[in-house]
Amino acid sequence: MGNAYHRAVHPDTFPGPNFEPTFDPLLGAPGRKVRVSNVSKEEMVSAKLPLEDRDYCADVLLKYRACRTRVFPFLYKCHHERHEYMTCEYEDYVLRMKEFERERRLLERQKRIDAAA
Repeated sequence: MGNAYHRAVHPDTFPGPNFEPTFDPLLGAPGRKVRVSNVSKEEMVSAKLPLEDRDYCADVLLKYRACRTRVFPFLYKCHHERHEYMTCEYEDYVLRMKEFERERRLLERQKRIDAAA
């Protein structure tokens, strides 16, 4: 609820839900690495991954699904792969939150600079 309110009150300094970064990714972080997925789109399509699972953790998810297929009735044997996948999803979520906050702060900074000029 707070995000919707803030977006309505400050639309110029609050990125939307599907925002594209507007600032240089190396601004303030010169050693930053570009994220790339370890699985190609063709591999995701051939594995019939739903759209919501086609992210940076797709390779770990495919490994988890392969384990589930291999040991089918005894799914508890794949707890390590499941833990890896859930950890990857959590770390991806935290990184997306940090990117959102970075974009919001840079938009506020740009607004302050424009107001001062």
